[in-house]
Parts: sequence; structure tokens; C-alpha cells
Amino acid sequence: MRHTPFAGGLACLPLMLLAGCGGADQPATAATPGAGASPAAVAAGPEAAATPAAMASPASAKASPAAPLPLTCAAEIGATAAARRVAICRDVSPATHPPCNAANSCAMIDDEIARSCALFDGKGAPMAGCTPAPKSMAAAAAVVQRYYAAINARDYATAWAQWGDAGRPGQTYAAFARGFAHTRTTRVTIGPLTPGDGAAGSIYQPVPVTVDATTDDGRHQRFRGTYTVRRVNGVDGATPGQLRWHIGSAQLREVD
Repeated sequence: MRHTPFAGGLACLPLMLLAGCGGADQPATAATPGAGASPAAVAAGPEAAATPAAMASPASAKASPAAPLPLTCAAEIGATAAARRVAICRDVSPATHPPCNAANSCAMIDDEIARSCALFDGKGAPMAGCTPAPKSMAAAAAVVQRYYAAINARDYATAWAQWGDAGRPGQTYAAFARGFAHTRTTRVTIGPLTPGDGAAGSIYQPVPVTVDATTDDGRHQRFRGTYTVRRVNGVDGATPGQLRWHIGSAQLREVD
């Protein structure tokens, strides 16, 4: 998992695995200690907003022939387990052609389940398969888990979507995906959760994490810090994407 990609001015090093290293389109939020060195701290958030013209479409970026194909859910967890997950997805999704297919990544399937459960939350009896509850702290933490699962599966479009409808602020999708070019594996461990705060019609949930990442040359890195996951809380005119949990910002630091 890459959680170092949030720092805009940082060089795109193989070590910057955690947030998707960017290019010139990304505002600087941290300094690189030195050439070839890992960033000492990583920060990203809404303050690094991108203009609409700077945003690239994940669909167009994925079309690049050089882009690796995502790992299928069937290949990741086996055909039987993937079929069970797909069945839940089909039961809750209102889409005519949902991504409920074992040929997609598990993260994409889980994202559709979470999207659908949040869309119908509070509208009748809870649907089977909608766990954790869409507004819960556990659902906020699941966004971060899904983010890293998508990165591990090389499904960068689904990882990008965990930042919200417009993707990661201050970075194009193409730069985001390039930031993981040298990432072999990532693993996130969620720390103890405490209730978040509300402000200006939104709920902010801190999600403490430890991230272990391995580069394609075998180098191991560990980062600790906090993701802040947010959702709009019943504001008139809010979109379905705003009403569900999505990553708002991240503060990570490399540790021994």
C-alpha cells in the first residue's frame, strides 16, 4: 500500500508507496530529506485541491497498454469465496450492470456493496450483507482497508475512488497510479478506533494505521499515522458519494 504519495513536492521514489506519488500537478506539502531517501512525513488533504482541468479520468488512464491488469477476486481469494461475495453484491446493488463479478477485484466488489448499503441506509429494514453498518466507525475504517486492498490488487481506479467522487485532491489519476509502479505489496493494520467529531455538516472519523509496504526490489518500509475519513451528515443537496465515508486526509510518518 502506498501511503507516501500524498506529499506533492516529493520525488516519485519507489519508497513512496502509501498515497500515490504525484507529479507537478500536486502541491508540495512535505520536503524530501534527500535524493533517494524516504520522506520523513507525509500529508495530504482537501487543502491541496485540484482544479477540474487537472483531473484525469480513471477510465482513460486505465486504457494505457502499459497499465497492469488488476488481480481478480477469484484469483485473490478463490472461486468459491469470490462467488459468495459476488452474490452479496448482486443482492444489494441497484445497478443494472454492477461490478459484481468475480473477474473484478475484491476491492471493487466490496466498494459496490458499501456504496449500495450507504445508498439505502435508513430506507427500510437493513439489507442482509450490509455489515458493518454504513454510518459506523467500522465502516469508516473499512474505507482505508479497501483502499489498500485495491492497491494490492493493482486496481488503482477503485483505490482512487476511496478519496471520493473526484478522487484524490491535488493529483491526477495518472500520477496517482504511477506512484505505485514500484510497489510489490502493502498491508494495513487498523488501530483502536475512537468516536470522531462533527463540524460544518460533516462527520470526521480518525482511523489510526500501521502500513507495511514492500517495493519491487525487496525493500521493506513501515509507516504509522492517521487517516481522517469523512462523510456529510444529512445535508440537503448532498450527493450519495458525499453521504458515504471517503478519505479526506492522511498524516503518515515512516518508522523503524
